[in-house]
Amino acid sequence: MTAVRTVRTGLIGIAVAGALAATGFAAPAQSANQGTGERSDHAGTQAAMDAAVKDGVPGVAGQAVDTYGRWKGTSGVGSLETGRPRSAHDRYRVGSITKTFVSTVLLQMEAEGQLDLDDKVEQWLPGVVQGNGHDGSRVSVRQLLNHTSGIFDVTSDDDFAKRVFTKRFLEHRYDTWTPSHLVRIAMGHRPTFEPGTSWSYSNTNYVLAGMIIKKVSGHGYADEIQRRIIEPLGLRATSLPGTDASMPAPSSRAYSKLEQEPKPADKTYDVTELNPSLASSAGDMISDSGDLNHFYSALLRGELLPPAQLKEMKDTVPVDEAPNASYGLGLMRNELPCGGEVWGHSGGIHGSSSLALTTADGSHSLALNFNGDWSGDSDAVAEAEFCPTR
Repeated sequence: MTAVRTVRTGLIGIAVAGALAATGFAAPAQSANQGTGERSDHAGTQAAMDAAVKDGVPGVAGQAVDTYGRWKGTSGVGSLETGRPRSAHDRYRVGSITKTFVSTVLLQMEAEGQLDLDDKVEQWLPGVVQGNGHDGSRVSVRQLLNHTSGIFDVTSDDDFAKRVFTKRFLEHRYDTWTPSHLVRIAMGHRPTFEPGTSWSYSNTNYVLAGMIIKKVSGHGYADEIQRRIIEPLGLRATSLPGTDASMPAPSSRAYSKLEQEPKPADKTYDVTELNPSLASSAGDMISDSGDLNHFYSALLRGELLPPAQLKEMKDTVPVDEAPNASYGLGLMRNELPCGGEVWGHSGGIHGSSSLALTTADGSHSLALNFNGDWSGDSDAVAEAEFCPTR
């Protein structure tokens, strides 16, 4: 359903496809149905979580909300060292799920008449997108948000990748990356294609989107997300940490193989602490499953955007690598194998792989997180939740 694990749509979606042998460190599975009536629809969701742990991911935590109430499920461990189980209330790094928040802010600004999504990037960031064929006067804000800009993805730069995705990360995990530095790295490469002629996921697009928010509002994207989304919705577990490398409680440890090769290395590294400026507005957010369900449900119900802007957000373009998915403005549409559709986003960053989905009317939502970035089938968990009788 989601292209994230195969086309690197998480900010730093380094999760590698392929199963690992069972590790034997899984804690007993835990689940709780807090709905208003008896039902067993989530049994398959729990089973898919358990299977992800058997497949090699340290642990998984998630929550689902529907007309019956809230269900919470976990499997595996939050700490390989102590065996402490995961908690359904864990906070975690959500990676590219941040993009939906950034896009929502820009769409709110459009509704207020502060900018137009068809404005050219050059208008707001003069001289920033240029060099090696890049031309900000030919790229619109809309093309940034739906990844049709052709702007090179900074995470594909060889030197950046070596410092961030290999064992060299352990030497650089506390480095601070400024948005302008990330964009300059991208500008050192040719565009992927001419603006508007194709689709390709680029984290640089959303680094630029965050820069535009600051230029338009005079405030950083984190401040605008806090004021416009986090506070109005009461998202108590959601934060944008800036350069703070620590994780708030409650949270689990996060683990990575720190390898780019298709076959993960034998050694597992604790990568919980990192300076999230390497993700910037493309993916530095921290949240939990409850907050993500609340956000996406409110978004699809029209509580954050006027109808015209929500319609724009849901105007999607095809994703070649995922025939059952299409991409809007920071929001992905996924066709369910049992019919119907869900909307949301996924996100990966060191030691963390997350997914948040909701139905078109916002009535049924699921958010989950693996605290390992090399394994775990989030598609299977989502299919079990939204297609329980399949």
